[in-house]
Amino acid sequence: MRTWLRGFLPPATAVDARERLRMAVGGALGIAVTGFAAHALSRWLGAASPWLVAPLGASAVLVFCAPSSPMAQPWPVIAGDTLSALVAVVCVRWLGHSDLVAAVAVGAAIAVMMALRCLHPPGGASALLTALGGVTDPRFALFPVLVDTLLLVAAGLLFNNATGRSYPHRPIEGKRAASDQASRDRLGGELDRLLARYNQVFDITRDDLLALVENTQLQSYRRRLDDLRCADVMSPAPIAARPGMPPWEATALLRRHRVKALPVVDGERRLVGIVTPTDLARAGASVGELMTRDPRVAAESMPLAALIPLFAGAGHHHLPVVAPGRRLVGMVTESDLVAALARVGGAS
Repeated sequence: MRTWLRGFLPPATAVDARERLRMAVGGALGIAVTGFAAHALSRWLGAASPWLVAPLGASAVLVFCAPSSPMAQPWPVIAGDTLSALVAVVCVRWLGHSDLVAAVAVGAAIAVMMALRCLHPPGGASALLTALGGVTDPRFALFPVLVDTLLLVAAGLLFNNATGRSYPHRPIEGKRAASDQASRDRLGGELDRLLARYNQVFDITRDDLLALVENTQLQSYRRRLDDLRCADVMSPAPIAARPGMPPWEATALLRRHRVKALPVVDGERRLVGIVTPTDLARAGASVGELMTRDPRVAAESMPLAALIPLFAGAGHHHLPVVAPGRRLVGMVTESDLVAALARVGGAS
């Protein structure tokens, strides 16, 4: 019951004061430009009908306040208003002038708009205004209705694009890698099935909704990735070599523990180098002679995201993790990073 009652309350909008001002100014300018131009045209044509129709105010709300809405695009605005007025004229001519005919005109206008993919809420008002006025001249649908909507759309094109809002609306881009097309196709299929189950008209395009879902998933993925630290994925207390260890003994450690690199530490377990099978294949009397000194290291608190460019672009395959004083506390490998990314990606 409480949830049902909350449906009567106005929902919060994520629109700041600047955007609200843009919408209000756009609506006012759109109607002003349309009215001025239509008035001048009516005097030039000597038209007896009004030059501005009331449903245009509702169209202006959509065009300037919700320019991304499917119902605010040029085709729905122009065709929705004009065809609805024409449908109402036909209803009045065939059925007469009454409140019941006005209701039939609105219903018929909705059916026509749905059939021609130009659903536009002010179209219902256009049909109602025409029917209640008892208009029987089809030229009313041309002037003022068609002319007004053309002028309003032209104003919307200029104002919205000048103020950073694409009109006609371009679909939002989903932030996914091209290699992830299969995942995108699966998500799109699931969304299509969900929309079919709801079987309702939503005031957002299917592609925009898919892009919003993708971008939300990506943002959630990045947030979880930012929360991970090297300490969360490293192998703690790794096996290590000593500088004076013979190469053959270090090679045996690599094989026994199935690792591809050994950190080299001193007596206090401070990191002094790293050695790989390639290093041990060279001639040398000890690990200390063959190791790479002062290798690149990671701190326990380093975000996992910071390791991606190191492994992907810098050619590293394993990084020692050190505490203050370069004391060795762990090792992070490419496999550790890939496994962590897979866990995060699977949770998204």
